[in-house]
Amino acid sequence: MNTNEKEFSLLVKKHKSVIYSVCLMFADDPDDANDLMQEVLIKLWKGYATFKGNCEEKNWVWRVAMNTCITQDEKKKRKPEVTADEMRVTSSSEDNKQIKMLHDRIHKLQPFDRAIVMLWLEDLSYEEIGQIVGISAKNVSVRLVRIKEQLKQMN
Repeated sequence: MNTNEKEFSLLVKKHKSVIYSVCLMFADDPDDANDLMQEVLIKLWKGYATFKGNCEEKNWVWRVAMNTCITQDEKKKRKPEVTADEMRVTSSSEDNKQIKMLHDRIHKLQPFDRAIVMLWLEDLSYEEIGQIVGISAKNVSVRLVRIKEQLKQMN
């Protein structure tokens, strides 16, 4: 393994949970999340040589993961969808039902809003979220208020 491959391997190990979290938010199930993760890793590898360190490594990984997942999500929406009955997951506990309900509601958001929520749920600051998605921290704050209201209104 050459130096570049070793550095990339370390980058992936360091940010594996972040990448998977982003993929899981855009996936219907763990298998889809794993497929998305493969796509993200390919994009990261292709862009690794040109990553100049102009931003934090973590922010670069977030941005690549988000953009890849949003692109894949848009491609998937162009294809016929599976019925809700085929995707239904039964849950025995109330906590799992609420988590599933929240996940379903977040999944209904537009990809950009979904990305903002995902970053917020990862406890990133408004400044960090803004850097990753390319908007100001104030705009992040405003969008989050609107997104929370939108989530409350969903059935």
